[in-house]
Amino acid sequence: MSDPAPPNPGDAVSSPLAWNRPVAAPLPETAARSRLDEAQTQQLVVDGDRSRAESGDGTGGGRRGRPQRSKARKWLTESIILVVAAVGLALLIKTFAFQAFYIPSGSMEPTLHVEDRVIVNKLSYDFHNVNRGDIVVFDAPPKARSAEIQDLVKRVIGLPGDVVTFRPDGTGPCTTEQTAPAPNEASCRVWVNDRLLKEPYLPKGTPSNMEHFDGNVPQGCGEPPGGMPGCVVPKGRVFVMGDNRTASKDSRDFGPIKTSSIIGRVFLRIWPIDHIGFL
Repeated sequence: MSDPAPPNPGDAVSSPLAWNRPVAAPLPETAARSRLDEAQTQQLVVDGDRSRAESGDGTGGGRRGRPQRSKARKWLTESIILVVAAVGLALLIKTFAFQAFYIPSGSMEPTLHVEDRVIVNKLSYDFHNVNRGDIVVFDAPPKARSAEIQDLVKRVIGLPGDVVTFRPDGTGPCTTEQTAPAPNEASCRVWVNDRLLKEPYLPKGTPSNMEHFDGNVPQGCGEPPGGMPGCVVPKGRVFVMGDNRTASKDSRDFGPIKTSSIIGRVFLRIWPIDHIGFL
């Protein structure tokens, strides 16, 4: 038996006998193709993950996108809740507490002027009675109501049970006209329970004429003693007048009003700006 051929000097061997070791058999074609398909599939999965990360879907960048959308939804929800709450609170305040009114006429001059804006406190008379001198807004009585006039603003002059009369502030009869009194006449003044009513809110000498009276006693009033022109104010009602005594339709015309018809007390003027203040 002859010896095996020595290795080619150009071959690399790890030991003197490496040239004599068996060589591994080549992979079958189907196994090679299976490994190639597996490698390609793994590469596709990696590429897909990278694409989702870059576009903000899935994991990675998507985790940064979700909190932003969540914050936007939270901000929108809170904003809607705040708006609804504000509208609801405004409606509650207007209905039960305070309401703004516009002055359309000069019947309350010089205290209130045309186009003034005032705030009415609707809760005032839930805590105390109506006071003489209060400026009140009330539902217009049927005789004064129209499509344009639903509410009126006047000053309280007489309370329930008061005797309101109109007498001269000097000697002679009391004028019944809006013009200046004749030499033998005097301007009418308001008296309550036989005492001259002090009205510091009126210019000195302002007459309180009786031209609106249908006779000596307004409708709905009791007749004062001695036949004097005026009104005995019934229970549950108040006698109101405008500060512009010669240009105001008030209780001299439509009689005393029901206290239940009072919407509230005028306590603040908010317009014009240079006349803002409490009343």
